[in-house]
Amino acid sequence: MTLTGHQNPIFALENSLDQTMLYSGGNDRGVVEWDLATGKFNRILCAVPASVYALCLLKDSGLLAIGMRNSEIWLVDVDKQQLVKKLYMEKGAVFALRHLEDKKELLAIGEAGVAYVWNLDTYELVYNFRVSNTTVRTIEPSVDGKYLNFGDKDGHVYQLESASFREVNRRKIHSMSITALLATAENIFSGGRDAVLHKLVPSGLSPVQQVTPHLFTVYGILKHPTSDIIITVSRDKSIKFWDMNTLSLLRNISMERGYDSHRLSINTAIYNAASNQLITAGDDKLIKLWRVEIA
Repeated sequence: MTLTGHQNPIFALENSLDQTMLYSGGNDRGVVEWDLATGKFNRILCAVPASVYALCLLKDSGLLAIGMRNSEIWLVDVDKQQLVKKLYMEKGAVFALRHLEDKKELLAIGEAGVAYVWNLDTYELVYNFRVSNTTVRTIEPSVDGKYLNFGDKDGHVYQLESASFREVNRRKIHSMSITALLATAENIFSGGRDAVLHKLVPSGLSPVQQVTPHLFTVYGILKHPTSDIIITVSRDKSIKFWDMNTLSLLRNISMERGYDSHRLSINTAIYNAASNQLITAGDDKLIKLWRVEIA
């Protein structure tokens, strides 16, 4: 199924709390709500003043955090369709948002490499600290929530304690910018502009395996919710399924392989567990819904 309506490239996707709705944003300067049951446009949730690079649903409040190119983060009540609060980073685009549920905090980082942490009860800024001297595009918490992993433009992975935000590990992994991270119980997977996928041991961030999964930038790495399978999406317009343990290729989805897939770069992907669908979006202004069946 294909969702159409965006007039510009799409950079961010997020599921609703009950996973019946999808939110999307990009260069249109607006966030769109889609009905996944019907596969149709539902409404424009809100207009925004700049390109949207990150979306994050705050599960305890039902607010949607919207990170933008102009350093702003808007918190929008999706039920009331109402702007609740505007938060600001000092400078640079907002590239990544994470809800730290146990601490009731929102974490943001982006172009300047500085992380910002807000208390979600008061919306007060409680911390800001430098992670990197350059752009950071991705945040990935460990499965147990004890650590936060960041990937920067110079190819470094940074590992910080979630409780104190103290750096515990740092290692250069990629020759170019890191654009995707995935943490599982046993490993961290990183993808970058160098088109390489690395498998790391969380303790010490030691690389144990690498493959070149795509021709160009790896923009997303996801784990299938019930199987030992990871999924990568790329600027090369393809979606690939991998055995998480061996990094053996299981399936290659692209127009060249005969699928009704994306014609341009795939910029983002999420998994909707309720409908068992992989959802992808990119530069061709399209959102694709893929039903996944594991043999």
